[in-house]
Amino acid sequence: MLFDRLLRYMSSDIAIDLGTANTLVYVHGRGIVLNEPSVVAVERASRQVLAVGREAKEMLGRTPQAIEAVRPLKDGVIADFEMTEELLRRLIQNVQKSRFVVHPRIIVSVPSGITEVEKRAVRDSAERAGAREVLLVSEPIAAAIGVGLPVDRPVGNMVIDIGGGTTEIAVMTLNDIVHDTSLRVGGDKMDEAIQQYIKRAYNLLIGERTAELIKLEIGSAFPLEEELELEIKGRDLIGGIPKTIKVTSVEIREALQEPISAIVEGLKQSLEQTPPELASDIVDRGIVMTGGGSLLRGLDLLLREATNLPITVAEDALLCVVLGCGKILDSIEIYEPVLIRRGHR
Repeated sequence: MLFDRLLRYMSSDIAIDLGTANTLVYVHGRGIVLNEPSVVAVERASRQVLAVGREAKEMLGRTPQAIEAVRPLKDGVIADFEMTEELLRRLIQNVQKSRFVVHPRIIVSVPSGITEVEKRAVRDSAERAGAREVLLVSEPIAAAIGVGLPVDRPVGNMVIDIGGGTTEIAVMTLNDIVHDTSLRVGGDKMDEAIQQYIKRAYNLLIGERTAELIKLEIGSAFPLEEELELEIKGRDLIGGIPKTIKVTSVEIREALQEPISAIVEGLKQSLEQTPPELASDIVDRGIVMTGGGSLLRGLDLLLREATNLPITVAEDALLCVVLGCGKILDSIEIYEPVLIRRGHR
């Protein structure tokens, strides 16, 4: 115990929400210190890393032939092992600074539905990036702790965490997940759906960043009191020249129908599989939504209408998972039961 405290003093132990869209870093004693896009820019020939995070995201869709902007995580899991390692290494170096005397202990959040192979990939990436010990926690549990739900008590807590790559729907009690549904649907699938709709309806090709902008500016899951419109630019597929068009929130709602329907169905199936006693707790306590995807206009209203249950969006929806990881890091002895043991869950 004393040796562990000494190691903590000599290093800066960190918690990481390793997301498909963004990676957030919490440092023991300092709080959230980084919130960067999960993007790495590399030189194609040498594979040398040129930039990570926000600087690399600025290059998406705008790089010359010699440079490639890579998103190393897909659907909540590692798609490019080498680039994930580089991303983590740069982020760890940024937050450790001069205290990089001892390698840090790192807590990383992962989707509840990932395989043992995918868990091992996360551990290996973090260890090779400079961690002395890597501990994993399921994203829904981290989100619930971040929100302040009593996950250690014998009551049912339900969380819907909608990230860039996955939607995690979980019922928890006594420091464990009783039932979870992990969907490979999130903000990225919404962006793809918008790109496909614009291509199909207007013969206009738009990039990832434009699709994301449309989603943030006028995207919705439920009819708005006052419908919105947005002017966008892209490349005309017939003439091959740049073109400007206007799209409305009604159209984008139609474009988002498929990924949103998948989330609604996933929630209904999860509720059907919930034990009766815990289901009654959820009726009383409601469901909490976290993650960037939960901020889509009207999504909480749509889910409330579909389930007839009280549903609220967490105050710091984007930060809940990393805040939960941070709480675990700061009181690791108390939260030890929620950590994923090797070969379990």
